[in-house]
Amino acid sequence: MISQESTFLMASSKRQDTSRFSARLVRTLDDFQMMLALRAAVYMAEQDCPYEEEYDGNDLTASHMLIFEDNRPVGTLRLRWFANFGKLERICILPLYRGSGAIRVLLAAAFEFAARKGYRNLVCHIQARLFTLWSKVFRFKTRQNRPPFSFSDFEYLEIDIPLAAHPAAIRVDSDPYVLIRPEGDWDVPGILECSVARCKKSKKVA
Repeated sequence: MISQESTFLMASSKRQDTSRFSARLVRTLDDFQMMLALRAAVYMAEQDCPYEEEYDGNDLTASHMLIFEDNRPVGTLRLRWFANFGKLERICILPLYRGSGAIRVLLAAAFEFAARKGYRNLVCHIQARLFTLWSKVFRFKTRQNRPPFSFSDFEYLEIDIPLAAHPAAIRVDSDPYVLIRPEGDWDVPGILECSVARCKKSKKVA
């Protein structure tokens, strides 16, 4: 369920068929490699970002999402988590799919995921040259009294993306079985729940 889409994504000036796109959280090594390849194609090839700056030491401690057209990965983003906010970053879409609606599906999935985790705010650093473009895609607030800053040859602005409270947000008192399910799959019984019957059988044997 992507409940955040209508709330945080700006209406498109033209109707877009996004039904062919699907987003998912990176959980496997194969998905992780897809994410790395997409970022290499966009940031290293298009923007000439040095390898050591693009892969900055944060990838193994972050959450990543992929967007697919059928089975082809066409974009990705990264989310990092702090005490009371998340950070949205490394958003990229392959050139062929820009303007297709893929970015809307990817961002909607990210906003839903963050809100479900209980976060009410995301921060993001957007390239100043793309401010007008991003302002047409999703709603945000430019952080006040925070001057532009630069890294990797581009000037950036700081923005806040407020998130509505999710009705099924994960809390400290959530069902313990929900808390041990795979990240993002909190509505589907996980593999560890399948061990419950085995535990009961073991108790009977003992």
